[in-house]
Parts: sequence; structure tokens; C-alpha cells
Amino acid sequence: MADVETILRDGDIEILGRVPHASNATLVCEARLGDGEPVRCVYKPIRGEAPLWDFPDGTLADREVASYEISQALGWGLIPETVLRVEAPLGPGMVQRWIDLPDDEPDVDVVDLVPVDAVPPGVKVILRAYDAADRPVVLVHQSADRLRQLAVLDVIINNADRKGGHILRTDDGRLYGIDHGICLHADDKLRTVLWGWAGEQIPATLLADVERLAARLRDVGDPLRAQLAAHLTAVELDALAARCAVLAAGAIMPVPPPHRPIPWPPF
Repeated sequence: MADVETILRDGDIEILGRVPHASNATLVCEARLGDGEPVRCVYKPIRGEAPLWDFPDGTLADREVASYEISQALGWGLIPETVLRVEAPLGPGMVQRWIDLPDDEPDVDVVDLVPVDAVPPGVKVILRAYDAADRPVVLVHQSADRLRQLAVLDVIINNADRKGGHILRTDDGRLYGIDHGICLHADDKLRTVLWGWAGEQIPATLLADVERLAARLRDVGDPLRAQLAAHLTAVELDALAARCAVLAAGAIMPVPPPHRPIPWPPF
């Protein structure tokens, strides 16, 4: 059987439905190569991207693909297989492997709002707020190693929209990040719910991966630069390299800025 990326890139796309309430056109599809098994996927055509005041039009699909390629270059596998399709039913766009969610609902989700008197042990507390019924609640997230890895990735890709709903948990407990269309801007845009490790030392294993990525991005002959240059401008690519270098040198997670550090709503 062909690998998932090949099927997503070259297989026939059949649209099954649409994801409701998505900011951009987001279609549930199956990709099939020849007589092989279909791969459930999400297809976001560029023509269905909503314009943003601070990101160039028609670039969100490329940013999703570049974010995936950066995750792969780090060896972290935090983002499902993601490709840019030139030929697709509604024109060019991003295609990403679908992640099935478990049937069970945990007492506390990966990112959650809990009553102030019911904060479970071991979670990271982010902020206190009030829910729609004006009850005091606390925004928390898990302290899992893979979630911290995702928090580091968000700093690297300058994620402007890491909401709780953009983190998926599979049946085996594995975590994936999705929706990386508004990442990789040259200006500082980091907005995330994953501030639980703010100001803390980055673990040595993750830091070594960041240092290797920084070195690859400094090397003009490394094929990764050409790979990313197909999706990012030269200024954005230089800003990415600078973020990696700063993070590797400081070895400390950033702290929230005073101006809207968390995307709202957070889910």
C-alpha cells in the first residue's frame, strides 16, 4: 500500500461532507489511489479561505503544510500527514489525514474549563474566568510530555491560534495538533492556551531537536530550506530560523505577552 502522503497527494478525492462552523471551507473527504483502501481526510480549498487583515490572502494552506514539514523535520510527528494538492475538486488546497476521536469523554479534557473548586491535581492552571452563566471557572490543560512538545512547536511556528479544540486525542492517548493556517508570520503573533510551561527550562531532549532544526535552517544548502521556501516568503523563512536560534540559545519557554496572549474563545 502506498504511504499516506502519496495517497493524499495523488489519490482521487471524494467529498463526503463539510465541517460545520469552521472559519474556512473545511471538507471531509476520502482519498483513494487506484484500488487501494481510502484514507479519510480533511480538504481545505484555497478558494474557501476567509481573508484576514494580518495574513496575506491565499496563504493558509501553505502555512499548514509548512507547519507539518517543520514538525517532521523535528522528528516529533505532532501534526497529521499534510500535503498541498494542486488538482482537487474545488481547486488547489491543503489535504490532511483525518484523526478519529475516541468515544469516551475524559473527566478533564486535554484543555478544559473546570469549576474553581474542582481543579484536578497535576494540571497546569492558565487563567481564571467566568463562564456563560457567570460562574467562576479555571482554564487548565494537561501536563503531558507530548503536550509540552506541542507548546514548543507552537513557539517555533509562531502559532497565532492554538485553541483547545485544535488539539486532538486518539484512542491510544496520542495527541495531535491541527489548524495551523495562521502560523509562521514574520511578526510575533503567538497566541496559545498552552502557557503552562511559561518561563520554564526546555527539556534537554526537545532542546537538542530545536538546535538541530536551527542549524538546518542556517544552512543555505540544506534541502529543508528549499522545501519550506515553496510555502513561505524569504522574510518568513528568516524569521522562522531566528525564532529557532533564539529558543535554542535561551533554552527557556517564553512568557505570555500582556496583549491578548490567549485566543478567544479558547475552544
